[in-house]
Amino acid sequence: MFEITAKKLLGPKVFQMDIAAPLVAGKAMPGQFLIVRVDKDGERIPLTVCDYDREKGIITIVFQTVGVETERMAKLDPGDSFADVVGPLGRPSDLVDLPVEELKAKKILFIAGGVGTAPCYNQLKWLHDNGVAVDCIQGARTKDLLILEDEMKAVCTNLYFATDDGSYGIHGNVCVALQQLWDEGVRYDHCVVIGPMIMMKFACQLTKKLGIPTVVSMNTIMVDGTGMCGACRLLVGGQVKFACVDGPEFDGWEVDFDQAMQRSRLYKTQEGELMLKLTEGDTHSGSCGVCK
Repeated sequence: MFEITAKKLLGPKVFQMDIAAPLVAGKAMPGQFLIVRVDKDGERIPLTVCDYDREKGIITIVFQTVGVETERMAKLDPGDSFADVVGPLGRPSDLVDLPVEELKAKKILFIAGGVGTAPCYNQLKWLHDNGVAVDCIQGARTKDLLILEDEMKAVCTNLYFATDDGSYGIHGNVCVALQQLWDEGVRYDHCVVIGPMIMMKFACQLTKKLGIPTVVSMNTIMVDGTGMCGACRLLVGGQVKFACVDGPEFDGWEVDFDQAMQRSRLYKTQEGELMLKLTEGDTHSGSCGVCK
């Protein structure tokens, strides 16, 4: 059992939890994820790591309630426990493999959208702790939906906010904010974008136009998290990849976002599920639970 040591409401339906998981905390790296399960009958929920404390053996997760299982998670309080916490899973961020001096020579930008701010924070904190200066654009529909504001300010050299309704920071989405910075003469040579798929798609279109190599995290499409279900199948540079075992981070310019979003919509109907099986052949296992 994995005890919940702290719980906090970050925004509407968005929760932060600290969990005692010494083995996971001891191995976790920025960019990786874990799987939690409320009880032995619970659904496996993959979540990117927001933070970890190796000394205390604590990992921090952030999640939004979007269905029955996350609603069950939200009802847990400090002192309660998860039946399972499995991880760390997936491949760490490519940034952690680069020499620190090389990272310091780069002008790096993170673009965080909604709950995608949590995995961005993990990487930003690691870079900050290693003396690497990094900027970030944090976006949301409205000010009330921005999360981890103080934590992000502590690890960013420059933190820009963008809200669709103009209630805080730059009036517009993250693409409007990036274009505005670019027009003002601010330049970047590497970008990491994490957030809703539609946001990542348009952010990558803009960074490609501006010539900023971009990495995205496809953590939101994972189901099983171990490579067995096939739910997180996507095309990257025309090749079939699986977000959980090949990622979750990929070259954003190479990801076929339209195919990934269409695939997600097809899962919603029985006819769509059958069409996926037909068109994807052996690469579609159908064992993720969505097709059953």
